Amino acid sequence: MTTLPTIHINGTGAETLRAEYQALSKALQAAEARLLAATCNHRDFYPQGPSAYFFARQERDWMLAKLCQIMDYAHAWYDHASAHCRQAISDDLADQERADV
Repeated sequence: MTTLPTIHINGTGAETLRAEYQALSKALQAAEARLLAATCNHRDFYPQGPSAYFFARQERDWMLAKLCQIMDYAHAWYDHASAHCRQAISDDLADQERADV
């Protein structure tokens, strides 16, 4: 579970958090794509013995899993900030409607 901030008047604004975590998410997606595209070929490991490639692939899988955990973390912050932005817009529209009456 991700500990999310309380967005309030004395803290970082929801728009700022949303923009920062959106940028982070994009960077993490690019990192994931680059890791998946990076070479991890059996022929580079066979001189180390029959299990070396298996361990190298297992390590890569662990790194991808960690990266996915960080992506989940960033998405949780982004979603939290986005929900706050949507609520603020909704509140502003309701205030305008009350003022127009």
